[in-house]
Amino acid sequence: MKWHHVKENWPAFYEAIVDKWPQVDDSDLDEIDGDQGAFVSYLVEVTGQDREEIREELREWLVGEIPSDIVMDPSHDNHSIVLSAKYVNEGEDEYSDDAAFGDDNESPDDD
Repeated sequence: MKWHHVKENWPAFYEAIVDKWPQVDDSDLDEIDGDQGAFVSYLVEVTGQDREEIREELREWLVGEIPSDIVMDPSHDNHSIVLSAKYVNEGEDEYSDDAAFGDDNESPDDD
């Protein structure tokens, strides 16, 4: 993901940020408001690590896809579905409706 995804959805990332850096405080994150430079400076202050270590951790944290619970946007949906295909068994369609797990042709009352 790119930083603009984080900035545009800043409050939605609080939980993920706290998971990665447990020293942070939500009220401080409110003040940072998605500013990357301010966030790096804040992490340097609260973790005691040097700026380059924090920048490297942030680069590593940004690797990967936008978590689906963060951004629910149709422009991301098809891309996420295609990426999920690697977890779908051979012969199954990644676009099929899996609202009910199991046999799609079997109704829940057939048990």
